[in-house]
Amino acid sequence: MSTHLSAGVVNAVPNTLPLVRVRGIAFQLLLVAAAVLLPAAGHWLDLPVRWLLPMHWAVVLAGLAYGPLGGAAVGLLAPPVSVALSGMPPIGSLPVMMLELFAYGVLTGLLRGPLRCSAYGSVAVALLAGRLLAIGITLLVGVPVAVVAIAYAKGLPAAVAQVALLPAVAGWWIRRERRGTGHNTTREPRR
Repeated sequence: MSTHLSAGVVNAVPNTLPLVRVRGIAFQLLLVAAAVLLPAAGHWLDLPVRWLLPMHWAVVLAGLAYGPLGGAAVGLLAPPVSVALSGMPPIGSLPVMMLELFAYGVLTGLLRGPLRCSAYGSVAVALLAGRLLAIGITLLVGVPVAVVAIAYAKGLPAAVAQVALLPAVAGWWIRRERRGTGHNTTREPRR
């Protein structure tokens, strides 16, 4: 496993970018903002946000680009920030949504980063596991199965699109950042 030292930060995960560099923190804050603004814009434009799942995209992208801690941070921060600024999602669904998005971010980051799974497989497995977690919690609190099935089935097209598109977006971002900072951990050092 290759590592690099950058401003005192060791990144032992070559598939992702360093988490705690200024650019990494700025990008994660940008992803939190996107996770708040995209759903708000969707509601304002009367788009089918339950079909589009705009908040989920930013969380999965954070996990792909910055690993499990970056995905976890965006997944945990986005829902309460969104509630504070826009009142959405409804406060009753906030805990389940936070756990679901946390799972998306952590699992995508773990699978892609330290476990070195393909980006496409990482997104697919993380989305499935996070969705199953949310469904399980929702059923445990007594929501009828039919309501849960209808509610969660609506997000299936967005999940397919996320699996198809986000790995390419993350790959482009990681290559762009490595070129811009000169820290390319995909190459082995010269001997």
